[in-house]
Parts: sequence; structure tokens; C-alpha cells
Amino acid sequence: MNQHEKYMKEALKLAKKAYTLGEVPIGCVIVYEDKIIGRGYNRRKTDKNTLSHAEITAINKASKKMGDWRLEGCTLYVTLEPCQMCAGAIVQARIPTVYMGCMNPKAGCAGSILNILNMPEFNHQVEVHSGILEEECSRMLKNFFKELRLRLKAEKEMAAETLSSETLST
Repeated sequence: MNQHEKYMKEALKLAKKAYTLGEVPIGCVIVYEDKIIGRGYNRRKTDKNTLSHAEITAINKASKKMGDWRLEGCTLYVTLEPCQMCAGAIVQARIPTVYMGCMNPKAGCAGSILNILNMPEFNHQVEVHSGILEEECSRMLKNFFKELRLRLKAEKEMAAETLSSETLST
């Protein structure tokens, strides 16, 4: 296992924490001088906060650890391609390198829909690498959404049955 797989495994452990909370399973770690200085996983539903994305949490923790908003010597590892908010935060934090597990064709802004990380109009561009433990990252997300669809279908059927029995009893 190389260094990038090692850190992506750490991000996957965090994604599993999100999964157990019923959150979209995305995990992120930020590394400085071969040490993890920031960790995060999705907690939007849990925190009832739009900003509770894995990358934002990890950036906040890393900034506190570094004592600076600039994370210039850091590397970010994330299990899924960042959204527009997170990609913007990565650029703003001056993170030079990002490693991603899998791409996000519906909302990704590091190459799929947009590439905020490499827009020459900004004063900072990010070196981007994708496909680190891609299969494992992708599988976790696919399983999560498959289970979510089944759960929502079951809830819908249960609600219909309840409504039907209430109608019959009146």
C-alpha cells in the first residue's frame, strides 16, 4: 500500500462514520509533513447544517492545528470529488494538492461539471489526482444510495398502507 492509499483508507474510515449516521458517506483527511492534521466526514443531517461537509470540517480542524487559514504545505484526501462549496474552500485555503477516490458526475467541481480547482482566473490552482481506491470509495456510495432508495420505498409503502387503513376505518 502506498502513501496515497494509506491516507485514502483513513478518509474511508471517516466515510464509514458518516454512513452509520445515515449521512452520505464521504470522508476527508488533510496531511501535513506526513501527519493527519484535519479529519472530517459528512454531518449535514446530523448537524442540520449545510456547511457540515467532510472537506469543510477537515479544513477547519487543519487551520486550527496550523494556526493559519493558509494550508499551503498540506495535501487533502477525499473519498468523493468535491462540490462547488468545498472546491472553493480548497482554493481559498491554498491547499496545493488534492487526491480523490471517485468522481461525482452529478455535482463534482474538480473536473466533472466544473473544475474550480484549476480555473486560471483564480490566484491559486490545485494539483488534482483521482482514482485513489476508486472502487472502494464508489462501492460505499453506491451501497448507501441503494439502501436509501429501498428505505424510502418501504417508508412510502408503509405510509400508503396507514392511509388506506385509516380510510377503511372511517
